[in-house]
Amino acid sequence: MTEDARFEDGVERPLRLRAFDGEDLQVISALVQDAVFPGAEMRWSRRDRRFAILLNRFRWEDVPKGGARPVERVQSVLAIEEVQNVQSQGVMPGDDVVLSLLSLGFEQTGEGPEGRVVMTLAGDGAIAVQVEALEAVLRDVTRPYVAPSKQIPSHPE
Repeated sequence: MTEDARFEDGVERPLRLRAFDGEDLQVISALVQDAVFPGAEMRWSRRDRRFAILLNRFRWEDVPKGGARPVERVQSVLAIEEVQNVQSQGVMPGDDVVLSLLSLGFEQTGEGPEGRVVMTLAGDGAIAVQVEALEAVLRDVTRPYVAPSKQIPSHPE
């Protein structure tokens, strides 16, 4: 005998996405656009070859239609594996200044899988993560919460 679907079956699940090429990374980029984080929430583990950021991500995938309910953010971890080097421009690692992530991109640097993940930040900042091969993971780690601004992020044209 089969069971009818239950309300709990439709409960939203936290995101957990992986990117192994530039096209995959564009999906993650769209989901982390306008994420905010203090510089102190960035970590690079040379030993583990991992760079990670704890983000407060705007939930673009769940923007309410017609103002039916408040807009939300969720804390997420963006982790990049196989990291060889990290460089930054206009960013002081460990600083408590709140940064805003605009986009992620992948630049292949050779004929193989090696390249750079470039994180463009608001205010002319950037972080470049040199990788042996692209492997990025975006994972929600908290339940969604009402965005403090109660506004959908916008960008001047």
